[in-house]
Amino acid sequence: MFCYSLFHHSPPLITKWKPQLLFFKPNFKSQFSPLNFYPNQNFPHFFTKRISGYPIKSPAFSSSLEDEFDVELGRLLSLLPEEMRRRIREHEELRELIEVVMDIGRKPLARFPSGDFVLSDCPITVQDIEHATSQVGDFAIDNRAGISRTLHRISAIRNRKGTIIGLTCRVGRAISGSADLLRDLVQDGASLLLIGPPGVGKTTIIRDIARMLANDYKKRVMIVDTSNEIGGDGDIPHAGIGCARRMQVPDSDMQHKVLIEAVENHMPQVIVIDEIGTKLEAMAACTIAQRGIQLVATAHGVTIENLIMNPSLEILIGGIQSVTLGDEEANRRGVQKTVLERKGPSTFSCGVEIVSKTELRVHRCLEATVDAVLAGRFPRIEIRKMNSQGLEESSQTFTDISSDKEDLVVTGDLSETSDENSIGNHFPSDLSSKMADDSTEDRDLLHMYVYGIQEASVIQGLKKLKMDAAVQLTDNISEAGVLFAVLSKLRKNSGIQAAAKSHKIPVYVAKTSSSMQITKALEALKDDYPYGLKNPGSENDMNILEKVDALEEARIAIEQVVIPKEEPVELLPRPTQIISLQTELIEKYQLQSEKIGKGSDVRLRILPFKLVKDEDKSSGEDANANDFENFEPYGTNGSPHGVDRLPLLPD
Repeated sequence: MFCYSLFHHSPPLITKWKPQLLFFKPNFKSQFSPLNFYPNQNFPHFFTKRISGYPIKSPAFSSSLEDEFDVELGRLLSLLPEEMRRRIREHEELRELIEVVMDIGRKPLARFPSGDFVLSDCPITVQDIEHATSQVGDFAIDNRAGISRTLHRISAIRNRKGTIIGLTCRVGRAISGSADLLRDLVQDGASLLLIGPPGVGKTTIIRDIARMLANDYKKRVMIVDTSNEIGGDGDIPHAGIGCARRMQVPDSDMQHKVLIEAVENHMPQVIVIDEIGTKLEAMAACTIAQRGIQLVATAHGVTIENLIMNPSLEILIGGIQSVTLGDEEANRRGVQKTVLERKGPSTFSCGVEIVSKTELRVHRCLEATVDAVLAGRFPRIEIRKMNSQGLEESSQTFTDISSDKEDLVVTGDLSETSDENSIGNHFPSDLSSKMADDSTEDRDLLHMYVYGIQEASVIQGLKKLKMDAAVQLTDNISEAGVLFAVLSKLRKNSGIQAAAKSHKIPVYVAKTSSSMQITKALEALKDDYPYGLKNPGSENDMNILEKVDALEEARIAIEQVVIPKEEPVELLPRPTQIISLQTELIEKYQLQSEKIGKGSDVRLRILPFKLVKDEDKSSGEDANANDFENFEPYGTNGSPHGVDRLPLLPD
């Protein structure tokens, strides 16, 4: 049965196995060596073990891949003179070799992760270039060639006459397991668009995805290989793609036609494309997606935003169009009347930003990410990493992919605001306090619209100040009770300013998005809120010992200093609820007090002045009682002020 499986799995290799099968011993397990069966190919799929759905290669399998890589690397090094080959083989980072650079008249270089390494003190000659080019395939129009049955890429530099004067010999590797971080998306049949700069490993990942789909999930996979990078050079594809089939592209300008031909002639379930770069290729991919075929493709870029700003590739994410909104809708969204929106459905369901060979940023819903970017919000992404033990780590977060660039929402100018006032309400003359008009039922829950700051950072600040249960974030500015933003970004967006003014929403800004500035602005909001911004149940949860300690502190200060010595006394900073209790005690002694300090440093100062009754009001109502519901610690310019002192009573 074991021998039958070998023959059945890969028929083209039967002729290579026959001589070795004759020498099998009865106890063949101890004598078996994978390299005897697969001298130039990957170890077959049925020699892998599975743990929790992920293939874990056996030691024999890993040894097979290493030896096979040594054979393929030897084919690349055979292009070099003997001295250069010897210098490379002696290097400690031989297995991490990236590429070899040969230019006529210059010393040859080998590039490793640690840096460039000079291979010879003698400059490259014309004979060296001719020796190398004679051992590779023909150079196509894109000046690329390869070595048959390997993944190495040889790129040529020509002079004005068309003569080759330089070579870049790039090492190609088939790394099994490089796409394990995306296995769940591949298994679900999602169409994946991989984005990353050159050299980050896009081709390696989609090669492993093609093998995974063909071997593990038994799908009909067709690779449209632009320059034979996925399947290698030559008519027989590299074993790294597994059972997937490969169509070569004679001319890169014809790639869009080959894509359509692959669908019409070969009935694939999956199409794999490398380096979509033109509008025709993007349109062909869009057409294929409409036929119900799973797509896996790569494109050059760093983030999804790069595709949005690329007119040739924007169709991959649904296309971008300019839309004119009505006045009511523009006010509701908090933007100007002309905005950018996604034109239609995205060609790909998921987007993957390749940060490094061990870290990916996954956008599970590419359409939602594009909509968030166009609306000036932060998209939800999933960060997946492979640690040193080969285990997957993932986390979800909100990330500002536009970084410090201008927002995609139509922007305008914000009137200059002094830095000193950057944590208060910057529009007091135009905005009435909407918070004071809130109904009694809703006054304990404040709806906040966040702009230009990561929502995760704001939530962290709210938790730090114990305001998280009293504040709820909202995406609709018309429902917001307060606008919280970064000053620099708010200045650029006149649409947000207009929406805040039209809805009479107080605006609180932070100088930067640092945690310290966010906390400082949230403290100002906490102090300004008319009803005292606190979490539900916080009054009942206050520590009784803290209450007793605060009241005892106030009593001793009154009886030992304020009354006998007629001197003011400042109490220790306390929470708002405890300050209220201290105020009631001070009033019982018929004394005045004032609130000083900001944020977490708010405290009471007991004054040696008698409390005065207001004759215009009903009897028993204190004119200077510290009613915290009407107390405003910030003036219109954001500066703190205390309670006005009443005149002294006559003796």
